Amino acid sequence: MKKTGILNADLSYLIAALGHKDLVMIGDAGMPIPEGVTIVDLALTQGVPSFKQVLDAVLSEMEVEYYFLADEMDDKNPLLKAYVGEQLPEIEHESMPHDDLKRFSSRVKFAIRTGEFSPYANVILRAGVVF
Repeated sequence: MKKTGILNADLSYLIAALGHKDLVMIGDAGMPIPEGVTIVDLALTQGVPSFKQVLDAVLSEMEVEYYFLADEMDDKNPLLKAYVGEQLPEIEHESMPHDDLKRFSSRVKFAIRTGEFSPYANVILRAGVVF
C-alpha cells in the first residue's frame, strides 16, 4: 500500500501514465464529461472532495506546463480562479467561454469529478516534463 500521495489506484495510475502535452480535466460535480473520456469519479457528497483538495493532490504528482479555464470564472468564481493561479504561478494559461471549455474537454485523456458545488470550478491541465 502507498504511504503518501494519491491513494486512489485509478487516479494514481492515470497520472503516472501521462505523456508530454496530455490533457487532464478536474471538474466540479456538474461538469459534463464527454462520452468516451475516462472518468475518475471522486465525488462523495456536496463539497467532498473539494476542487482545491483535488487540484492540490494532482499538482503534487503531475508536472503542468499550461492550463485552461472558463472566462466565466472572472465574475462567478474569482476566488477559485485566484487559487488556481496561486497554485500554478508563472504557468501560462488561457481562458475561453465555458461552452468552448466543455467542447475542448473531449480532448482530455481523463477527467476527475469532484464534489465541488461552486460555479465554473473546472480546469484543464496540460502535462509538462520534469526535465
